[in-house]
Amino acid sequence: MPEAKTFTGGCHCGRVRYETPADLDRVMTCNCSMCQKRGSMLTFVPAGDFKLQSGEDALTDYRFNKKQIAHVFCKDCGIESFARGRMPDGTEMVAINVRCLDDVDISALKPKAVDGRSF
Repeated sequence: MPEAKTFTGGCHCGRVRYETPADLDRVMTCNCSMCQKRGSMLTFVPAGDFKLQSGEDALTDYRFNKKQIAHVFCKDCGIESFARGRMPDGTEMVAINVRCLDDVDISALKPKAVDGRSF
C-alpha cells in the first residue's frame, strides 16, 4: 500500500484551513444525495491525523438521513472541505473532500464509485 502524503486544504475563502495525510490512491465518489449534489471526491483519515489549522469558529454542520455524519462547511463561503463521522467499527474519522486539497491534479485520480444511496 502506498504511503500517505501530507496535504493542506480548506474552503474557498481560506478561513478554514487544515493539514492531513491522505492516500490519493484510495479516493471514492458516492452517489448519496449529498455527495452527488456536491460533486465531492472523498478519502478518509483517522480523526487523530487531521489537524484543523484555522477556522473552527467559521464551521457549522449539517446532518441528514441517519445523522451519523457531520457535513462540516464554512459559514462564510459554504464549502464543505471535510466531514466528521465514524467508521463502521466506531473509530472516529474525517472524510476529506479531495477537491479541496491544495495542488492536487483531480484528473489524474482514479476514484472508486460507491453506492451510498443503498446505505
